[in-house]
Amino acid sequence: MKKILFFIPTVFFSSFLIQCTSKNKITESWSLDGFTKVDSANPIMTPDTNQTFDCPVSGTVVHWEEKNVLNPTALVKDDKVYLIYRAQDSIGTSRLGMAISDDGIHFKKNPTPILFPDNDRLLKYEWKGGIEDPRIVSTEDGKYILTYTSYDGKTARLCFAFSSDLIHWQKMGPVIKDEKYINTWSKSGAIVSKEVDGKIIATKINGRYWMYFGDTDLFLASSEDLIHWEMAENAESKKMISIMHPRMGYHDSRLVEPGPYALLRKEGILLIYNGSNAANFNDTSLPKFSYSAGQALFSATAPYQLINRTNTYFIKPDKEYEKVGEVNEVCFVEGLVHFKNKWFLYYGTADSKIAVAVK
Repeated sequence: MKKILFFIPTVFFSSFLIQCTSKNKITESWSLDGFTKVDSANPIMTPDTNQTFDCPVSGTVVHWEEKNVLNPTALVKDDKVYLIYRAQDSIGTSRLGMAISDDGIHFKKNPTPILFPDNDRLLKYEWKGGIEDPRIVSTEDGKYILTYTSYDGKTARLCFAFSSDLIHWQKMGPVIKDEKYINTWSKSGAIVSKEVDGKIIATKINGRYWMYFGDTDLFLASSEDLIHWEMAENAESKKMISIMHPRMGYHDSRLVEPGPYALLRKEGILLIYNGSNAANFNDTSLPKFSYSAGQALFSATAPYQLINRTNTYFIKPDKEYEKVGEVNEVCFVEGLVHFKNKWFLYYGTADSKIAVAVK
């Protein structure tokens, strides 16, 4: 498979190092700031032991969201917010559920999952860990593309699927199909998109679609058709290029991972991302291993070029349901919609529940 081969200019690394060693400002003019947690309603979603599903793989009835609900994506359709979220059963297998809201805060769940491990060609990637952490955008022809993580219990693989109705999905398999990468840990695909009349639509830059992914460093893939994806590689090493890294001394000192889709704006490509605090050389104001979220800006014409980055988090765990759960000290942002003239940011709390913040 053909690869994208390029070098990152030295000046880019110099600029990046300056950004990583300066804490001059909390916010930037290009960032999407001012989110307020909706304390009166949060958490807006919790596990439900009454939700059952006939699992086609195990051949049993499972309480598919008995253990946790977390890490949702979202979109606006027919003047409603559709939330697609990860749910875990008692043994930890994940499936994707859907809930719908008239106001972006109060949701009604569908009784059964919309995407789940099945007896198909992709079962080897999805069982028993399941299907995790979705991110959704529209396509230019009115369909939907969903990126998600398949987990076989050993390796996470970034996968994707298409739908025209949000209920029936065509699984396309791993994004990275190259044999040398197929067993490489990969997840969290954020496709570069633009907002058109409230819809978030995958958009081309220089004739290609672009996707940020990864959960240690950030990497980049591109495609001409949203189906066949190519990794951005270093021309000499023939390895994937890391385009954004953890920063010693900051909230993202342990890892960086995409949040929702990447939004193309006049200032550049805005990527809201999740950062984890390391055990040492970290942000000492946060607990080690805590998850908080920052923002980064990439070039609108060269998506691999990091232009700027906020010096700290804009949301962090400070509520009991964010600090204590399946994994403590977690605000993991993954869903973002522009709805009724406000931005709604949906996030997983302590890997156990779902909350919302509004701007």
